Amino acid sequence: MSPDAPQPARIRAFVALDLPEPVRSGIDAWGVGELDDEALRRVTAERLHLTLCFLGHLPPDDIERAVRIVTEARPRPVPVTLGAEPVAKPKGRPRLFALEADSPAAVELQAELSQALSGAGLYEPETRPFWPHLTVARVRAEPGKRRRPRRVRTRPGELPQALVHTFDSVRIALYRSNLRPGGAHYEPLANLDLPPTG
Repeated sequence: MSPDAPQPARIRAFVALDLPEPVRSGIDAWGVGELDDEALRRVTAERLHLTLCFLGHLPPDDIERAVRIVTEARPRPVPVTLGAEPVAKPKGRPRLFALEADSPAAVELQAELSQALSGAGLYEPETRPFWPHLTVARVRAEPGKRRRPRRVRTRPGELPQALVHTFDSVRIALYRSNLRPGGAHYEPLANLDLPPTG
């Protein structure tokens, strides 16, 4: 390719664990009632996932290498238990609300993928420890102040007990994230199905 030729568009990508449909729809139904403050932008069912590695903007050739790494991972059960109480990040003036996910298997898998992807030059591991969680709402910015989140007047209540149980992640997925005014749209680029526990 000549230096003057247009460069291929980079792809914003991340690797995540997908949740069973009953869990996604249950969280979505809970969010309709609990994430209704006007400052919040709720994460809808089709966007709920547990991010393992955010890769940033990669050229298409690098995406092909990321696909190979994801699909060559060792399939294993990845059970997850959600915390009942939504966590505000940061606490004082939150930018998002999330459900903590207790999952030693997800932590182990994230470490393996992080090592493989960073070794291939596709990922720069974060300096802070991996925090397994599901983002359920983002806080809208104040008008004219893009970096300052609005005040959330009504904070979400706890998950119903029916959702506070251990479930198995159904797959590892490599997603393309397309940013749109109404929120990101996620397009799967590769999947690896995971077996259930036992």
